[in-house]
Amino acid sequence: MFTFSKHTLGSLIELIEPLEGTTFYTQPSNELSGSTIGQHTRHIIELYQCLLKGYRVGLINYDDRKRNKVLENDINEAIKAIKEIQNELEVPDCVLELVYEIGTAQVTIHSNYYREVLYNMEHCIHHQALIKVACVAFNLPISEHFGVAPSTIKYQESQITQNN
Repeated sequence: MFTFSKHTLGSLIELIEPLEGTTFYTQPSNELSGSTIGQHTRHIIELYQCLLKGYRVGLINYDDRKRNKVLENDINEAIKAIKEIQNELEVPDCVLELVYEIGTAQVTIHSNYYREVLYNMEHCIHHQALIKVACVAFNLPISEHFGVAPSTIKYQESQITQNN
């Protein structure tokens, strides 16, 4: 789980690092309703940061993000933050409480760290799929597996094997 989570984050670094010195990271994409690769990257980073912060205190609130514009505008800062997450991610499991704000109500549910690591990995893959849409629109090279869930890759590979 940790290995794949770190790998997924690493693939994000591999995608954004070559964009340094271009406008693609901060360029709004019509295909993303005007959002940017940088904004999706920041969102991924900040949910992981909420998880790591919450781990220390036993309470996670994914709605309480900084929305740090530096991460969505500066590729080097985003990469630095991703590497910090990769370095801090692998810790023992523990019980956590999650706080969600739904309208005017606040809901608290029980969870655990490992479950939330998996949630963040799936969330990362989901946003990578959105980033992939922008990359295709910008004619940027991108791996066929970027933004694709492991179960989907496994299924696709089984179909190739069956058809051969």
